[in-house]
Amino acid sequence: MSAFRVGFGYDVHQLKEGAPFWLGGIKVPHDKGATGHSDADVVIHVICDALLGAANLRDIGYHFSDQDPRYKGIDSKILLQQVMELLARDKYELGNLDVTLCLQQPKINPFIPEMKACLAKVMHVSEDKISIKATTTERLGFVGREEGVSAYCVALIHQQHTP
Repeated sequence: MSAFRVGFGYDVHQLKEGAPFWLGGIKVPHDKGATGHSDADVVIHVICDALLGAANLRDIGYHFSDQDPRYKGIDSKILLQQVMELLARDKYELGNLDVTLCLQQPKINPFIPEMKACLAKVMHVSEDKISIKATTTERLGFVGREEGVSAYCVALIHQQHTP
């Protein structure tokens, strides 16, 4: 018997001239990048939150506080690895996840295959379990003005029960 659970994640990061732009575990070339306590990878952050929420394990800030100096500038792939370990501890496996990245510039489509490959490797899952899409906000709001980036994620996990 298998128990299915769904989680949802949302995250926002401010964009700043000259900052590195990490998305989905890869560095995307752009004149602006996201800022935050860690490497500000909005894609990985929403994935972590969706997975943690699905497993009823609170959120990314609970496990990796921005008040903790251990996480200052940390590679978000390390956080994702630790989230996957938490899920494995409770015998959860990924069914699939679906990410929507909201960003005016740069165009993300060319980078999606590399992001999926990177995330699949970190999570120890097949790439077909990871969907990443990107959209603009038609120049509306903070995303449209290129002041920030946001992302949403829904994740399906299942827990194997032994009889």
